[in-house]
Amino acid sequence: MTLRENELKTLKVLGESGGKASIDQIVSMADLAHAAVMRAALSLSEKNLAKIGEEKKTYLKLTAEGEHYTKLGMPERRLLKALLALGGEASLKEVAEKSSIDEKLLPIALGWLHKKNWAKLDRKAGRLKALVKKAPPLGHDEKLLSLLSEEKTVNVENLPVELRNVVSTLKKRKLIEVEEKTTRWLELTENGWKLVRRGIKVVKEVSQLTPELIVSGKWRKVKLRKFNVVAPGPPIYPGKLHPLRQLLEWVREVFLEMGFTEIRGPIVETAFWNFDALFQPQDHPAREMHDTFYLAYPQTGRLPDDEVVERVAKTHEDGWLTGSRGWRYKWSHEIARKLVLRTHTTATTIRYLAKHKKPPVRVFSVDRVYRNEKLDYKHLAELNQVEGIIMDKGVTFRDLIGTIKEFYRKLGIEKVVFWPSYFPYTEPSAQAVVYIPKLKVWMEMGGMGMFRPEVLAPLGIKYPVLAWGLGFDRLAMVMLDLDDIRLLYKNDLGWLRRTPLCR
Repeated sequence: MTLRENELKTLKVLGESGGKASIDQIVSMADLAHAAVMRAALSLSEKNLAKIGEEKKTYLKLTAEGEHYTKLGMPERRLLKALLALGGEASLKEVAEKSSIDEKLLPIALGWLHKKNWAKLDRKAGRLKALVKKAPPLGHDEKLLSLLSEEKTVNVENLPVELRNVVSTLKKRKLIEVEEKTTRWLELTENGWKLVRRGIKVVKEVSQLTPELIVSGKWRKVKLRKFNVVAPGPPIYPGKLHPLRQLLEWVREVFLEMGFTEIRGPIVETAFWNFDALFQPQDHPAREMHDTFYLAYPQTGRLPDDEVVERVAKTHEDGWLTGSRGWRYKWSHEIARKLVLRTHTTATTIRYLAKHKKPPVRVFSVDRVYRNEKLDYKHLAELNQVEGIIMDKGVTFRDLIGTIKEFYRKLGIEKVVFWPSYFPYTEPSAQAVVYIPKLKVWMEMGGMGMFRPEVLAPLGIKYPVLAWGLGFDRLAMVMLDLDDIRLLYKNDLGWLRRTPLCR
């Protein structure tokens, strides 16, 4: 077993001290820095030559106010002394003037006079009457203050029980400070004693070869310190992207690899593009205030070309030329002009589709959306959504299933199934459900389907469109092993440092 210089010095001091010594004693006797002794102690503990122990002690000392009271006396005693000098009964004003107590201290002194049953105040008459004939002997609180005045610092454990009982009272009065100190000590083990009994020879170590040692040849005689090259170093926390941002970039890369183009759209959207263009009726529950954030100022925005608006309005009212009966109500321009924080990025893709009517179109969007949700461990008012569309000649629902499966496969999720579902703007529609092996559960990830004629015809689109909207934050919770979605936005430095790169 190889021991370093400071470890040998520490063992030698322990042997001379009867096998046990405090860290401070070792620092003094071995003439070492405190940090050097602690490093030696940890190393000796790992080698089973010594064991480290610690003991916590509570110490008391006077505050500035406490020192003031030890010189002049407790305010209640000074007030009693003045009252007795005035014959045991006098007006409060007379007693205060006689005692020379500061006006701010007077209520405190009166309160403690009453608690200690030394005097009684007649509030109506404003007179103070002593309940004792002479000044009582010093109480336990005064004795403790006097002791602290003499000894400066006192260990609570060394105090008599009666003085210990008044510590909390004096602390509340802010007359004493309570400080906890931890004392560490080192004790030889049986193996440590065997080594000490064989004799400790401290040899000075050299940690660095200098030109002088090499030229003079002294390097042959000195003891070179060995370094543990496999010992763990201090943790380093280099700058990196937020885990959520890493996942967002990964999703973008996946879609780009699959031949898609990324698009972006406005966060503030008209109800027309957010709801009406997607054949969502104006009386749909999701459009109410409890699900959607509406802007207070400005309240309304511009609608697109009159021709497009008229087609959408007729489709809602009677189905227009789509073969549908529509929703059978009177469509309102004012409702369609209202401004909202977009509730889904489908508003972005439908805007894009309205301007790009020629196939092929393969676009995606990874962006923020806003919903008036109740905040809890799995819901936020602000969330991210993965949106995409494919518009081309002859594309089918089977192509949509294949695209979503390939997307999740590239993220390392192999098991994906699809359940029939309903959305106002797609038919057929389905939910994508994935299997999470580490949780051993199936989890819904988002909706998908083919845009209905009521969505496409008013915009002049003549080819089938595959569309999907997948929940990103739920995916992030699974991939980052979180049970509370709020941690993604709390800026918890410990979690950010512990979380490795996502790939």
